[in-house]
Amino acid sequence: MARLKLGILQVNHDRSVEVGDAFPDDAHRFRDLFDAQDQRFSYRVYMTIGGEVPADVHEQDAYLITGSPLSVLDDLAFLPALYDFIRACDAAQKPLLGACFGHQAIAVALGGQVARQDWNIGIDLVEITGAMPWMVPARSTLNLYQFHHDGVTQLPEGCVVYATSNKCGIAGFTKGNHIFTTQAHPEFTDAFMRCVLDYTKPILNPVQIAETEATLDASQDGPVFAQWATRFFGGTP
Repeated sequence: MARLKLGILQVNHDRSVEVGDAFPDDAHRFRDLFDAQDQRFSYRVYMTIGGEVPADVHEQDAYLITGSPLSVLDDLAFLPALYDFIRACDAAQKPLLGACFGHQAIAVALGGQVARQDWNIGIDLVEITGAMPWMVPARSTLNLYQFHHDGVTQLPEGCVVYATSNKCGIAGFTKGNHIFTTQAHPEFTDAFMRCVLDYTKPILNPVQIAETEATLDASQDGPVFAQWATRFFGGTP
């Protein structure tokens, strides 16, 4: 049986010694997450941070937009082409998942709004307020890694919030059966989370650092989200 073809649009390229040289990049972290499922995908990585997007939405069966330390609030050269691609996926009802930066980019491309907010770092308890067919196993909450300073403040027309938390009002949304987003980082591991936190400590205050570190011993549900995502893309977890 042919593997489902998943295109990963990478919007980050970390060149830092502390992080970039010590861990796989965003696309590989997602590959590691999904490869832990029973069915693996056939992957194609698009270096969207360098301007690369699929020429046709039908090149792959489904797509994922990664996270990034960059902000959709900035004038980034690759954003217009990415927004056009997102709108093309929406028009074609091609399965598209956005995580963190990807979640925010999908919101903006489809007519929503993003704004700077308080930092949300660490493991956050996310309440699942709306179930979709691919959300198996069913869960009322998920503990998920977060690392963001921007947030979606207004949904695009036709989109529905399915996840919220005390720190993030729009923690995930859907549109039909073809758009699925999360503000979280299900692909993070404990070692990577702690490394990125250490790298970021100089711009955080002691209270933020202490509050974040207090969350990191909790269990996290990235693998559960991976099962949801696999079903959403059309695979079988």
